[in-house]
Amino acid sequence: MIKIINSLLILFAVFMGLKQGYSMFSAKPEMIELFSKWHFSKTAVTINGLITMLGALLILHPKTFLWGNFIMAAGILLILCLQLLIKDLKGAAIELPFLLLNFVIIYFQYPLNKV
Repeated sequence: MIKIINSLLILFAVFMGLKQGYSMFSAKPEMIELFSKWHFSKTAVTINGLITMLGALLILHPKTFLWGNFIMAAGILLILCLQLLIKDLKGAAIELPFLLLNFVIIYFQYPLNKV
């Protein structure tokens, strides 16, 4: 049962990582506006999106599972800290569950490994 729940959590995290990563990579106006608060250039947002998508895809493979989660968590932590830097508690609070999601996924480990 835990493996099924963890598999669903992984799929959700990967979907969100790809969705948000693509939004950054394609330089959607909302992402440019968000990151412009911290003086990120369009190129920096695009690179951040590429790294986010890479992290999401790495989660799917057992050998890169931990690295993918680490990359995703680092990206989320970056945004969370930047939100706190401008005293946007609501923005930081929105990021917190996604950060915790990566920690839960790591704790439950890769679901398709043989025990």
